[in-house]
Amino acid sequence: MTTFHNSWDRAVVSRTTFDLLVVGDANPDVIVSGAPRQPEFGQREQLVPAAGLVLGGSGAITAYGAARLGLRTAFAGRVGDDPAGAFVLDALRSGGVDVSGCVVDPAVPTAMTVILVDGDDRAILTASGTLDRLTAADVSLGLVERAAHVHVSSYFLQPLLAAGLPGLFRSARAAGASTSLDTNDDPAGKWAGLDEVLPVTDVLLPNEAEARAISGVPGIEDAVRALAAMGTLPVVKRGEHGALSLADGELVAAPARPAAVVDAVGAGDSFNAGLLAALLRGEPLRRALEVAVACGTLSTRAAGGTAAQPTWEEAIS
Repeated sequence: MTTFHNSWDRAVVSRTTFDLLVVGDANPDVIVSGAPRQPEFGQREQLVPAAGLVLGGSGAITAYGAARLGLRTAFAGRVGDDPAGAFVLDALRSGGVDVSGCVVDPAVPTAMTVILVDGDDRAILTASGTLDRLTAADVSLGLVERAAHVHVSSYFLQPLLAAGLPGLFRSARAAGASTSLDTNDDPAGKWAGLDEVLPVTDVLLPNEAEARAISGVPGIEDAVRALAAMGTLPVVKRGEHGALSLADGELVAAPARPAAVVDAVGAGDSFNAGLLAALLRGEPLRRALEVAVACGTLSTRAAGGTAAQPTWEEAIS
Protein backbone atom coordinates (compact mmCIF):
# COMPACT_ATOMS: atom_id res chain seq x y z
CA MET A 1 0.00 0.00 0.00
CA THR A 2 1.08 3.60 -0.49
CA THR A 3 1.64 5.90 2.45
CA PHE A 4 -1.48 7.59 3.78
CA HIS A 5 -0.26 11.17 3.56
CA ASN A 6 -0.83 13.66 6.36
CA SER A 7 -2.52 16.46 4.41
CA TRP A 8 -1.32 18.99 6.98
CA ASP A 9 2.30 18.33 5.88
CA ARG A 10 3.70 21.35 4.08
CA ALA A 11 4.77 19.34 1.03
CA VAL A 12 1.26 17.94 0.58
CA VAL A 13 -0.43 21.29 1.21
CA SER A 14 1.79 22.97 -1.41
CA ARG A 15 0.75 20.33 -3.96
CA THR A 16 -2.97 20.19 -3.27
CA THR A 17 -6.08 22.32 -3.27
CA PHE A 18 -8.16 19.74 -1.42
CA ASP A 19 -7.45 17.41 1.47
CA LEU A 20 -10.22 15.12 0.26
CA LEU A 21 -11.99 14.45 -3.01
CA VAL A 22 -15.12 12.31 -2.64
CA VAL A 23 -16.46 10.63 -5.78
CA GLY A 24 -19.86 9.00 -5.69
CA ASP A 25 -23.55 9.28 -4.99
CA ALA A 26 -25.63 12.28 -4.01
CA ASN A 27 -29.41 12.51 -3.81
CA PRO A 28 -32.24 13.84 -1.68
CA ASP A 29 -33.35 11.47 1.08
CA VAL A 30 -36.97 11.46 2.19
CA ILE A 31 -36.77 9.97 5.69
CA VAL A 32 -40.03 8.66 7.13
CA SER A 33 -39.73 7.96 10.86
CA GLY A 34 -41.93 5.44 12.63
CA ALA A 35 -42.90 3.79 9.37
CA PRO A 36 -45.04 0.66 9.53
CA ARG A 37 -43.25 -2.56 8.63
CA GLN A 38 -45.87 -3.26 5.99
CA PRO A 39 -47.49 -0.11 4.58
CA GLU A 40 -51.10 -0.67 3.62
CA PHE A 41 -51.99 -0.35 -0.03
CA GLY A 42 -55.51 0.24 -1.35
CA GLN A 43 -55.06 4.03 -1.04
CA ARG A 44 -55.01 3.87 2.76
CA GLU A 45 -53.45 6.91 4.40
CA GLN A 46 -51.32 6.13 7.46
CA LEU A 47 -49.92 8.77 9.77
CA VAL A 48 -46.28 8.68 10.93
CA PRO A 49 -44.50 10.66 13.66
CA ALA A 50 -42.15 12.60 11.37
CA ALA A 51 -40.67 12.94 7.89
CA GLY A 52 -37.95 15.09 6.44
CA LEU A 53 -36.18 16.00 3.20
CA VAL A 54 -32.40 15.91 3.70
CA LEU A 55 -29.13 15.47 1.84
CA GLY A 56 -28.51 11.79 1.08
CA GLY A 57 -26.09 9.50 -0.66
CA SER A 58 -23.09 7.89 1.02
CA GLY A 59 -20.63 10.05 -0.88
CA ALA A 60 -22.44 13.31 -0.24
CA ILE A 61 -22.85 12.61 3.48
CA THR A 62 -19.17 11.67 3.79
CA ALA A 63 -18.12 14.85 1.98
CA TYR A 64 -20.37 17.04 4.11
CA GLY A 65 -19.08 15.43 7.31
CA ALA A 66 -15.44 15.82 6.23
CA ALA A 67 -15.92 19.52 5.55
CA ARG A 68 -17.58 19.86 8.95
CA LEU A 69 -14.44 18.30 10.46
CA GLY A 70 -12.25 20.93 8.81
CA LEU A 71 -11.04 19.17 5.66
CA ARG A 72 -10.81 21.09 2.41
CA THR A 73 -13.32 18.91 0.58
CA ALA A 74 -14.51 18.52 -3.01
CA PHE A 75 -17.26 16.28 -4.32
CA ALA A 76 -17.58 14.84 -7.83
CA GLY A 77 -20.82 13.13 -8.85
CA ARG A 78 -23.71 13.36 -11.28
CA VAL A 79 -27.11 14.96 -10.71
CA GLY A 80 -30.01 15.86 -12.95
CA ASP A 81 -30.89 19.34 -14.17
CA ASP A 82 -33.91 19.43 -11.88
CA PRO A 83 -35.01 20.74 -8.45
CA ALA A 84 -33.67 17.61 -6.74
CA GLY A 85 -30.24 18.17 -8.27
CA ALA A 86 -30.26 21.84 -7.29
CA PHE A 87 -31.20 20.82 -3.73
CA VAL A 88 -28.22 18.44 -3.53
CA LEU A 89 -25.69 20.92 -4.90
CA ASP A 90 -26.98 23.76 -2.72
CA ALA A 91 -26.84 21.55 0.38
CA LEU A 92 -23.24 20.55 -0.31
CA ARG A 93 -22.18 24.14 -1.02
CA SER A 94 -23.83 25.29 2.20
CA GLY A 95 -21.64 22.78 4.06
CA GLY A 96 -18.45 24.14 2.53
CA VAL A 97 -17.99 21.42 -0.10
CA ASP A 98 -16.66 22.36 -3.55
CA VAL A 99 -19.01 20.94 -6.21
CA SER A 100 -17.36 22.41 -9.30
CA GLY A 101 -16.48 18.86 -10.38
CA CYS A 102 -20.10 17.67 -10.44
CA VAL A 103 -21.81 16.84 -13.74
CA VAL A 104 -25.34 18.16 -14.28
CA ASP A 105 -27.13 15.81 -16.67
CA PRO A 106 -30.11 17.38 -18.52
CA ALA A 107 -31.33 14.02 -19.82
CA VAL A 108 -31.82 12.02 -16.62
CA PRO A 109 -33.44 12.95 -13.27
CA THR A 110 -31.49 13.07 -10.02
CA ALA A 111 -31.56 9.88 -7.97
CA MET A 112 -34.08 9.86 -5.12
CA THR A 113 -34.25 7.72 -1.98
CA VAL A 114 -37.08 7.06 0.48
CA ILE A 115 -35.96 5.66 3.84
CA LEU A 116 -38.58 4.01 6.04
CA VAL A 117 -37.28 4.03 9.62
CA ASP A 118 -38.57 1.68 12.30
CA GLY A 119 -36.52 2.02 15.49
CA ASP A 120 -32.89 1.24 14.66
CA ASP A 121 -33.82 -0.58 11.45
CA ARG A 122 -34.72 0.82 8.06
CA ALA A 123 -35.87 -0.04 4.57
CA ILE A 124 -34.38 1.90 1.66
CA LEU A 125 -36.09 2.52 -1.68
CA THR A 126 -33.99 4.22 -4.38
CA ALA A 127 -34.84 5.40 -7.88
CA SER A 128 -31.43 5.35 -9.59
CA GLY A 129 -31.83 8.30 -11.98
CA THR A 130 -28.35 9.68 -12.60
CA LEU A 131 -26.84 7.39 -9.95
CA ASP A 132 -25.70 4.67 -12.34
CA ARG A 133 -24.60 7.13 -15.04
CA LEU A 134 -21.47 8.39 -13.27
CA THR A 135 -18.23 7.22 -14.93
CA ALA A 136 -14.56 7.51 -14.02
CA ALA A 137 -14.17 9.74 -17.08
CA ASP A 138 -16.55 12.23 -15.43
CA VAL A 139 -13.91 12.85 -12.76
CA SER A 140 -11.39 15.40 -13.99
CA LEU A 141 -7.78 14.22 -13.75
CA GLY A 142 -6.88 17.79 -12.81
CA LEU A 143 -9.23 17.54 -9.82
CA VAL A 144 -7.72 14.20 -8.80
CA GLU A 145 -4.21 15.63 -8.98
CA ARG A 146 -5.20 18.49 -6.65
CA ALA A 147 -6.37 16.16 -3.86
CA ALA A 148 -4.36 14.57 -1.05
CA HIS A 149 -6.85 11.72 -0.79
CA VAL A 150 -9.57 10.27 -3.06
CA HIS A 151 -12.54 8.44 -1.53
CA VAL A 152 -15.21 6.58 -3.52
CA SER A 153 -18.62 5.47 -2.25
CA SER A 154 -21.38 3.09 -3.34
CA TYR A 155 -19.34 0.92 -5.69
CA PHE A 156 -22.12 -1.52 -6.54
CA LEU A 157 -24.72 1.17 -7.27
CA GLN A 158 -22.46 2.80 -9.87
CA PRO A 159 -21.33 0.11 -12.34
CA LEU A 160 -19.81 2.50 -14.88
CA LEU A 161 -17.73 4.17 -12.18
CA ALA A 162 -16.79 0.74 -10.79
CA ALA A 163 -15.51 -0.38 -14.19
CA GLY A 164 -13.11 2.56 -14.37
CA LEU A 165 -12.19 2.72 -10.69
CA PRO A 166 -8.91 0.78 -10.82
CA GLY A 167 -7.60 3.25 -13.39
CA LEU A 168 -8.90 6.23 -11.41
CA PHE A 169 -7.19 5.01 -8.24
CA ARG A 170 -3.94 4.29 -10.11
CA SER A 171 -4.00 7.86 -11.42
CA ALA A 172 -4.63 9.19 -7.93
CA ARG A 173 -1.72 7.20 -6.51
CA ALA A 174 0.56 8.28 -9.35
CA ALA A 175 -0.24 11.89 -8.40
CA GLY A 176 0.72 11.17 -4.77
CA ALA A 177 -2.77 10.76 -3.32
CA SER A 178 -4.01 7.96 -1.08
CA THR A 179 -7.32 6.19 -1.78
CA SER A 180 -10.29 4.68 0.05
CA LEU A 181 -13.48 2.85 -0.85
CA ASP A 182 -16.81 2.24 0.86
CA THR A 183 -18.57 -0.28 -1.35
CA ASN A 184 -21.85 -0.08 0.60
CA ASP A 185 -24.38 -2.83 -0.07
CA ASP A 186 -24.62 -4.86 -3.26
CA PRO A 187 -28.34 -5.06 -4.15
CA ALA A 188 -27.58 -7.99 -6.47
CA GLY A 189 -25.89 -9.90 -3.66
CA LYS A 190 -22.95 -10.94 -5.89
CA TRP A 191 -20.12 -8.89 -4.33
CA ALA A 192 -18.03 -9.34 -7.47
CA GLY A 193 -15.55 -7.22 -9.41
CA LEU A 194 -13.29 -6.02 -6.59
CA ASP A 195 -10.18 -8.09 -7.37
CA GLU A 196 -8.52 -5.36 -9.44
CA VAL A 197 -9.47 -2.36 -7.35
CA LEU A 198 -8.64 -3.58 -3.82
CA PRO A 199 -4.84 -3.69 -4.40
CA VAL A 200 -4.94 0.04 -5.28
CA THR A 201 -7.28 0.89 -2.38
CA ASP A 202 -5.38 2.08 0.68
CA VAL A 203 -8.38 1.84 3.03
CA LEU A 204 -11.51 -0.27 2.63
CA LEU A 205 -14.46 0.83 4.78
CA PRO A 206 -17.14 -1.89 4.95
CA ASN A 207 -19.59 -2.60 7.72
CA GLU A 208 -19.49 -6.02 9.33
CA ALA A 209 -21.93 -7.69 6.94
CA GLU A 210 -20.15 -6.20 3.93
CA ALA A 211 -16.74 -7.33 5.22
CA ARG A 212 -18.00 -10.91 5.49
CA ALA A 213 -19.61 -10.79 2.05
CA ILE A 214 -16.58 -9.32 0.27
CA SER A 215 -14.10 -11.66 1.92
CA GLY A 216 -16.33 -14.74 1.84
CA VAL A 217 -15.28 -15.43 5.44
CA PRO A 218 -17.95 -15.67 8.19
CA GLY A 219 -15.86 -14.80 11.27
CA ILE A 220 -15.23 -11.06 11.46
CA GLU A 221 -11.62 -11.28 12.70
CA ASP A 222 -10.75 -13.77 9.98
CA ALA A 223 -12.63 -11.61 7.46
CA VAL A 224 -10.47 -8.61 8.40
CA ARG A 225 -7.31 -10.67 7.87
CA ALA A 226 -8.64 -12.01 4.57
CA LEU A 227 -9.39 -8.51 3.30
CA ALA A 228 -5.92 -7.33 4.30
CA ALA A 229 -4.46 -10.20 2.29
CA MET A 230 -6.23 -8.77 -0.76
CA GLY A 231 -3.94 -5.73 -0.61
CA THR A 232 -5.92 -3.15 1.35
CA LEU A 233 -6.29 -1.91 4.93
CA PRO A 234 -9.77 -2.96 6.11
CA VAL A 235 -11.51 -0.73 8.65
CA VAL A 236 -14.75 -2.41 9.65
CA LYS A 237 -17.71 -0.52 11.12
CA ARG A 238 -19.41 -2.68 13.74
CA GLY A 239 -22.18 -0.49 15.17
CA GLU A 240 -22.67 -1.26 18.85
CA HIS A 241 -19.36 -3.16 18.80
CA GLY A 242 -17.30 -0.18 17.63
CA ALA A 243 -14.71 -0.70 14.89
CA LEU A 244 -12.03 -3.21 13.96
CA SER A 245 -8.92 -2.99 11.80
CA LEU A 246 -5.44 -4.47 11.42
CA ALA A 247 -2.03 -2.86 12.02
CA ASP A 248 1.27 -4.69 11.51
CA GLY A 249 -0.57 -7.99 11.53
CA GLU A 250 -2.34 -7.29 14.82
CA LEU A 251 -6.05 -6.61 15.24
CA VAL A 252 -6.84 -3.08 16.44
CA ALA A 253 -10.25 -2.29 17.92
CA ALA A 254 -12.09 0.78 19.14
CA PRO A 255 -15.11 0.34 21.43
CA ALA A 256 -18.51 1.82 20.76
CA ARG A 257 -19.61 4.94 22.59
CA PRO A 258 -22.87 5.17 24.51
CA ALA A 259 -25.57 7.01 22.61
CA ALA A 260 -29.25 7.88 22.69
CA VAL A 261 -29.91 7.24 19.01
CA VAL A 262 -32.45 9.43 17.23
CA ASP A 263 -31.59 8.29 13.70
CA ALA A 264 -28.72 6.10 12.45
CA VAL A 265 -29.07 7.12 8.78
CA GLY A 266 -25.63 8.10 7.50
CA ALA A 267 -23.77 7.06 10.66
CA GLY A 268 -21.40 4.88 8.65
CA ASP A 269 -20.66 7.76 6.27
CA SER A 270 -19.93 10.06 9.23
CA PHE A 271 -17.60 7.32 10.51
CA ASN A 272 -15.83 7.42 7.12
CA ALA A 273 -15.42 11.18 7.37
CA GLY A 274 -14.00 10.92 10.88
CA LEU A 275 -11.52 8.21 9.99
CA LEU A 276 -10.23 10.05 6.92
CA ALA A 277 -10.01 13.36 8.80
CA ALA A 278 -7.98 11.74 11.57
CA LEU A 279 -5.62 9.89 9.23
CA LEU A 280 -5.12 12.98 7.08
CA ARG A 281 -4.21 14.89 10.24
CA GLY A 282 -1.52 12.30 10.94
CA GLU A 283 -3.26 10.44 13.77
CA PRO A 284 -2.23 6.79 14.33
CA LEU A 285 -4.70 4.11 13.33
CA ARG A 286 -5.98 3.34 16.83
CA ARG A 287 -6.71 7.02 17.52
CA ALA A 288 -8.27 7.41 14.06
CA LEU A 289 -10.64 4.53 14.86
CA GLU A 290 -11.68 6.23 18.09
CA VAL A 291 -12.37 9.51 16.28
CA ALA A 292 -14.32 7.68 13.57
CA VAL A 293 -16.49 5.88 16.13
CA ALA A 294 -17.14 9.21 17.85
CA CYS A 295 -18.18 10.83 14.57
CA GLY A 296 -20.52 7.99 13.65
CA THR A 297 -22.08 8.00 17.11
CA LEU A 298 -22.51 11.77 17.35
CA SER A 299 -24.21 11.87 13.94
CA THR A 300 -27.12 9.84 15.35
CA ARG A 301 -28.21 12.73 17.61
CA ALA A 302 -30.66 14.06 14.99
CA ALA A 303 -32.62 12.84 11.99
CA GLY A 304 -30.86 12.69 8.64
CA GLY A 305 -27.26 12.02 7.70
CA THR A 306 -25.78 15.50 8.16
CA ALA A 307 -27.82 17.39 10.79
CA ALA A 308 -25.75 16.27 13.78
CA GLN A 309 -22.34 15.63 12.24
CA PRO A 310 -19.68 16.85 14.67
CA THR A 311 -16.90 19.38 14.36
CA TRP A 312 -13.33 18.23 14.96
CA GLU A 313 -13.41 19.66 18.49
CA GLU A 314 -16.58 17.70 19.28
CA ALA A 315 -15.17 14.51 17.81
CA ILE A 316 -12.00 14.53 19.91
CA SER A 317 -13.57 15.67 23.18
